[in-house]
Amino acid sequence: HSYPGCRLLIIAFSDKGWFQSMFVHEVEARKDAHSNLLSKSETSDLYKIQFHNVKPECLEAYNNLEAEVQSKLHLDQDYPCDVVGSWNTWYGDQDQAVHIWRYTGGYPALTECLTKLNNNKEYLHFRKERSKMLVSRRNQLLLEFSFWNEPTPRNGPNIYEMRSYKLKPGTMIEWGNHWARAIKHRQEKDEAVGGFFSQIGDLYEVHHLWAYKDLQSREETRNSAWQKEGWASSVYYTVPLIRSMESRIMIPTKSSPLQ
Repeated sequence: HSYPGCRLLIIAFSDKGWFQSMFVHEVEARKDAHSNLLSKSETSDLYKIQFHNVKPECLEAYNNLEAEVQSKLHLDQDYPCDVVGSWNTWYGDQDQAVHIWRYTGGYPALTECLTKLNNNKEYLHFRKERSKMLVSRRNQLLLEFSFWNEPTPRNGPNIYEMRSYKLKPGTMIEWGNHWARAIKHRQEKDEAVGGFFSQIGDLYEVHHLWAYKDLQSREETRNSAWQKEGWASSVYYTVPLIRSMESRIMIPTKSSPLQ
């Protein structure tokens, strides 16, 4: 018997090339790890971000203790690391401290610092005292996107927003390609501080760090981006890559190089 619907199905299966093109997508072999394709090739700096959830009654004491130790490590030439910024979360997770460290020299520098700190009696005492003040903590090792500004000390007062995106696995290159074009729409007011992507810890996570004078300035700056040609399409193409996202508004601590 001949039925129109069956004839169409038979034709589809008989034309192997057309049928395969509907269901098979050939992907070019990756030429390199996405970390090498997206990070700054002229530097081997490694970044660490720490999220410390502090007991509410201990936050002031924690900030003072952390500032004292950070200052010593920051100035000690024997440790190839420096503090990029330290904050307390204002909107987001309450009673939370966020720190970003930079290790000049990549993983060997990180290993050198950890080895020296594990033999530093003063630091071991600090870590013991700090543990009494914490509810929980987590960290990540990060690389910096090649197309973002280098995070350098700045004067305040400013508030900072950290926008964290958890991406679908396999989409980091695509994300980077779109943001390499989009970032130009967000740099004229000097609000772009730094952009990072995870290497160890929660993977396929991106952190964008922005600085604003206040919440009203943040609102006006973000709204103005929509008036620029190309911004809307960048948002349109990057949203499908996101699994979840989070925004923190943060206040720098007194000792933070980013004020």
